[in-house]
Amino acid sequence: MTKLLLGAAAALMLAAPALAADLPRPTAAAPASAPEAVYNWTGFYVGGQLGGAFAGSDTIVGSDGRLLAGVQGGADFNFARNWVIGVEAQYSWLPSNSSGSLLYPGGTLLTEDTSGIGSVTGRLGYSWGPALLYGKGGYAFRDNSLSASVAGVAQPITASGNKRDGYTIGGGLEYLFAPNWSAKVEYQYYNFGNTTVSSGPAELVGTNIRNDEHTVKAGVNYRFGWGGPPVTRY
Repeated sequence: MTKLLLGAAAALMLAAPALAADLPRPTAAAPASAPEAVYNWTGFYVGGQLGGAFAGSDTIVGSDGRLLAGVQGGADFNFARNWVIGVEAQYSWLPSNSSGSLLYPGGTLLTEDTSGIGSVTGRLGYSWGPALLYGKGGYAFRDNSLSASVAGVAQPITASGNKRDGYTIGGGLEYLFAPNWSAKVEYQYYNFGNTTVSSGPAELVGTNIRNDEHTVKAGVNYRFGWGGPPVTRY
């Protein structure tokens, strides 16, 4: 019996390495994924902007290269994680010397003055981290007047065509630089159609004016409780 037990023990000792080789090896646990910062653009905002307005090449002479300052407000909705849709109202004041004029022989002068431009637009953007690249477009309006004079004396005139209502398109980049605060730069084009002088001094009748503006603006927005510190997701 003793010899039998010793033989069985010896056989088990010889077979142990082979059995151990067939056992599954323990695997290391996969490292936990790093947290990802997700910014939320949903909410309301108000802000201000500064920039410049540049009239199109066919616009009345002298109305190019003006400073502007304005305000804006709107609301955004963050959907599908990286996509943002929103609406924005904006108004910009132009300085008092923003008028353009056409001078004719004999001292006849046609003057157009634009004191402000505004818009109500929708916008669609794509966000990555704290940055948002967006396009915008919609309704545009302006405060302007058209007048004429001969040798400094005001003359009555009438004009046809769209002068105050139009459309606008543009785009820009916005960046969340602090809790509740964002900064943006954007380009916006405004088109108000053409204006044609239909009656007044003979030299002016038939004069056609193209009404468009190119603007470049930089602005800052305050966001009411949204767009601050990112949410951490794992």
